Amino acid sequence: MRAEDATDGADHPPASEDLLSAVLAPVRLRGVYSSHWSVRAPWSVQGRREPCAVVHYMCEGSCVVSMPGGAPPLALGPGDLAVFPHGSEHVVADRPQSAAVPLDALLPGRRPGTVGRVSIDGPGEAARLLCGGLHYDEAAAPPLYQALPEVVVLDAAAVAGEPLLEATLEWLASGSDRGAPGAELVELRAFETVFVLALRVAALKAGVSSPLLRALRHPGIARALLAVHTRFSEPWSLETLAAEAGMSRSAFASAFRGLVGETPGAHLLGRRMQEAGRLLGESDIPLSQVPERVGYRSTVGFHLAFRKRFGLTPGEFRRRCDGQRERALGE
Repeated sequence: MRAEDATDGADHPPASEDLLSAVLAPVRLRGVYSSHWSVRAPWSVQGRREPCAVVHYMCEGSCVVSMPGGAPPLALGPGDLAVFPHGSEHVVADRPQSAAVPLDALLPGRRPGTVGRVSIDGPGEAARLLCGGLHYDEAAAPPLYQALPEVVVLDAAAVAGEPLLEATLEWLASGSDRGAPGAELVELRAFETVFVLALRVAALKAGVSSPLLRALRHPGIARALLAVHTRFSEPWSLETLAAEAGMSRSAFASAFRGLVGETPGAHLLGRRMQEAGRLLGESDIPLSQVPERVGYRSTVGFHLAFRKRFGLTPGEFRRRCDGQRERALGE
């Protein structure tokens, strides 16, 4: 999806911004591999699917981005930004027909916290890009994050319409302060700022085609989703969620499924199970207290739902997480 107008001046429902925070807050970055590209046509680089989010910022020149499935290539010009929330496979090239070189051949390893450089010389037009691989804990990402589109493109006007986004990208592209104390952490937080602001611009200030981003702008569905993501321990039903949205039961159920891709009940279950997994894996809260913390009044019902989702009992899940932590500490 492409966002081309960042200055529509529309009023945005407060729930949308809060919901975006609820979706992205657990997705805290834990490492970034950045790279600076100086290339001259012809050039083409094939990136496989990565276990991280990916960003491409076009500093100078132009390129095209092609993805599997036959969709038309996306053209990027100076100042344009492309964000791949799921690290989707794609090709970046001067033109679609150029023969692609695997990214692994140019930048092997790509360890978070380090910086790479790509230089491709040719007789054609020059281009310069800033690229980043943003590593996050996929297990911590809430269900709604998975519904983000494969790629979000902001043109230069949309980027310029968010001054902090534009300034942060320019600072990252300059490569300054790399050797200064705390530079790695500063760069990590800068890329995190780019990631969040880019999605906010796409969700709130642009014409969007993604069902999820439309859901963020729908006042009623956004309020219901915010309730599910932040007040999941309450005894929600279809009726009470519809009331939260200020909609009739049938209109709410239809709109929710159309925008989110699943029923309100299924989405609530996914959010509760995600929180249960977090509590069991990251805290010392007694097993007996977990069901109520995630909205279950019946321990038996919680255990059945948890086992169906994870294939383990809550106790087995906690023991597995404890074992993984012990092994990580011993490495």
